[in-house]
Amino acid sequence: MEKSEKRHFKLYIKRSSANEDLKIIHLFDALDKLPEYDEKLLLKKLPGIEKRQLSNLKTHLYKQVLASLRLLKSSDSIDLQLHEQLDYARILYNKGLYHQSLKILEKVKEMAVAYNQDTFLIQVISLEKKIETLHITRSMEDRPDRLTTEANEINERRTVITHLSNLALQLYSWYVKNGHARNEEEEKVVIEYFKKELPGNAEQLTGFYERLYLCQSYCWYSFIRQDFLTYYRYAQKWINLFEEQPLMISVETGHYIKGMHNLLNAHFDLRNYRQFETDIKRLEEFADSDIANKHDNFKVQTFTYLYTAKVNQCFMLGSFKEGLALVPVIENKLEEYSLYLDRHRVLVFNYKIAMLYFGSGDYSTCIDYLQRIINDNVDLRYDIQCYARVLHLMAHYELGNFEIIESLIRSVYRFMAKMGNLTVVEEEMFKFLRNSFLISRHKLKQELEKFLDKIKHFEKSRFETRAFAYLDVISWVESKVYQKPMSEVIKGKYLASRRSSSVKQTSTTKTKVA
Repeated sequence: MEKSEKRHFKLYIKRSSANEDLKIIHLFDALDKLPEYDEKLLLKKLPGIEKRQLSNLKTHLYKQVLASLRLLKSSDSIDLQLHEQLDYARILYNKGLYHQSLKILEKVKEMAVAYNQDTFLIQVISLEKKIETLHITRSMEDRPDRLTTEANEINERRTVITHLSNLALQLYSWYVKNGHARNEEEEKVVIEYFKKELPGNAEQLTGFYERLYLCQSYCWYSFIRQDFLTYYRYAQKWINLFEEQPLMISVETGHYIKGMHNLLNAHFDLRNYRQFETDIKRLEEFADSDIANKHDNFKVQTFTYLYTAKVNQCFMLGSFKEGLALVPVIENKLEEYSLYLDRHRVLVFNYKIAMLYFGSGDYSTCIDYLQRIINDNVDLRYDIQCYARVLHLMAHYELGNFEIIESLIRSVYRFMAKMGNLTVVEEEMFKFLRNSFLISRHKLKQELEKFLDKIKHFEKSRFETRAFAYLDVISWVESKVYQKPMSEVIKGKYLASRRSSSVKQTSTTKTKVA
């Protein structure tokens, strides 16, 4: 809890002078001072409380803390405000003040419509119908017909929203577990599921939440299939929804942050350098806003996706060494937010940090971060599990640890085969690494050129590009062929892309002038 929250709790609880409440203040203070929960030490600090009382007191304290936070945070959330007004309407109804209750319900309805809160509209209409059914209010002659129409419209809309949110959730869950589709069979399963579950009138939907979950569904669907252009289009539509209805940024802040993450991810996958730079600045500005810092959840989300984008930008520009300055910040935040971050996010950060060290030429530290992934028996992101082992193998190759390379190749090959994660690119890589032991140093460059030529043929093949997305194998091999650091190879590609973009822009401007 923050200092202001603790202070408010004490003021809230001291309004009651009951003995039980005074005891929970002592319990609250004692718990606050403990570095970690220790029941024996806690009881020593509370001489007036017996062990048999502790369980009930903790339960009572928990309820009072939540009640205090609800009161303090009631103005921070549209949900809490609507709940509060609904509670007032019910209290007035129970007191027999039907007309006063209906007036409040009308205000709640207006607010719920403005913020697209259909779930509250259902509750409002339900209470309105109850009042009209049990009592003669004479408040409006056409109210029964109007309530019936509103109820039917909301139920139809909620059915569509539920269907689309289920679809988005299932696709995202599939991605978190498996990563991108590994082959045509997996892609076929995803395509069939998507087509089966997508409502027939999906493109004609106009409601905020219907379109939001439709964009999310298309994002996960196209991302799984590595259709990055469609992924980009729907990520942009996702953000456009919030730009059309700015009020919803404060209501669905988490969805807005996630949308910005996906838009930046799409720019990264498509190497949209300029758009990436523009949108990462937007996310940085948002991270400093009051909305982003209103709740712990938003702070954690903003940190996660902003620093993911910053690391990705280093990968795009080849600025690996500069990116190492981000590592202490990320490590500190991972520790600070350890209670809030899921294993998936930590896994991704460890992999990205390992990539930073690999690109910087610090292969030993890269291995340290990869060991965190390899030694952690997690049941998600099998793709990262596989490529962490490949990168681990490459780091040992760079260090010249040839005595263990052969056994590592066998181990990694077995693991990837078991996970169904082997592509032609990885097969060629394992083949090259095996043969490299038998090749004299002066012939190695020639073999590297052959290897590069082979894998470049797969650069545009969707099911073979996964290795390039996770490892940028081509830039690594090019660094060996041209005897340059990997960072310089990638930076060269970035500068060439900027020059090409500038030439196109100049050409377009001249055409318009002509």
